[in-house]
Amino acid sequence: MPTGSPWLRRFHTAPDDSPRLLCFPHAGGNASYFFPFSARLAPHADVLVVQYPGRQERFGEPCVESLHEMADLVTAELVRGPLPERPFAVFGHSMGASLAFEVACRLRDAGFPPAALTVSGRRAPSIPAPGSVHLADDDQLIADIKLLGGTHQGMLDNPELLAAILPSVRSDYVATETYRFRGADPLDCPVTSLIGDADPRVDEPQALAWRTHSTGPFRLRVYAGGHFSLVPHIDAVVAELLADLPARAAAFPEPASATSHH
Repeated sequence: MPTGSPWLRRFHTAPDDSPRLLCFPHAGGNASYFFPFSARLAPHADVLVVQYPGRQERFGEPCVESLHEMADLVTAELVRGPLPERPFAVFGHSMGASLAFEVACRLRDAGFPPAALTVSGRRAPSIPAPGSVHLADDDQLIADIKLLGGTHQGMLDNPELLAAILPSVRSDYVATETYRFRGADPLDCPVTSLIGDADPRVDEPQALAWRTHSTGPFRLRVYAGGHFSLVPHIDAVVAELLADLPARAAAFPEPASATSHH
């Protein structure tokens, strides 16, 4: 189902009066990661997934190694494209959580405030996450990918496939490990932070710090599992997303208020 933009993928059709959900994949990820989420949400939301350059049908395009530059590009695409049509919420995992936040702030500043922000597997922007894996050799980069899980073992065992994806993975690691929050006024929408209790990248205090980035309601959900705990708990995650979706057929930009669950 075409969206008219190389930046956005739509896997399923939704009712015409549905609110919209924008999804942002993790480092090394692509739009297809959110296919099962889109399938479950399609009766309730028009799910658009951001497709980063350098992967899948955008394989031949250069990767973007700055989250701030990526946020500028995605925001510009959304504002001139589908966004003004209806109310929307934003969801991102890992690197995608930071990017989702940056895009949400830019959209708010452009006059399109999100109705809700859900972030998964990522510490708050105000807590830097420095790293040097992007400077390491391929073996160390692959070891870190294995540590986090979420990548099919068959792909890791296939040298040709691995060689094809490593450049985009490394570029994403550059973007993630060099990202620094530049300051922004807090959002005023509900924010939900999702983490796994064994995630090596984020702990509860770091996840709780997301509450400082919005004046709206905040809730933290901790699932059993690691960095990709949202996959085995997909139904619970979908329930969280549905809880904050703006009302069907609501007139933008007057999103429905969400109930706070602390």
